[in-house]
Amino acid sequence: MPIYEFRCLKCNQISELLFLSAEDQREIKCPQCGAEDLERVLSTTHYSMAPSPGAPKASSTTKTCAGGSCSTLEIPGLGD
Repeated sequence: MPIYEFRCLKCNQISELLFLSAEDQREIKCPQCGAEDLERVLSTTHYSMAPSPGAPKASSTTKTCAGGSCSTLEIPGLGD
């Protein structure tokens, strides 16, 4: 059951809609202003994974860049 986020092009409100299946058809309206002109936006995600005992751990490096600060996340096992 995917949850999609949409941005109203009239009032800029972002809202979430739950779809029960791929065939789920519904009228999509902004809950703030009622407009039907919406665009789908990429949702942010947060997750964490517990490492196996004895496995190398992820690490991050932060540097100062022209636009502020930049971070690089080193994940063991990727790109090996």
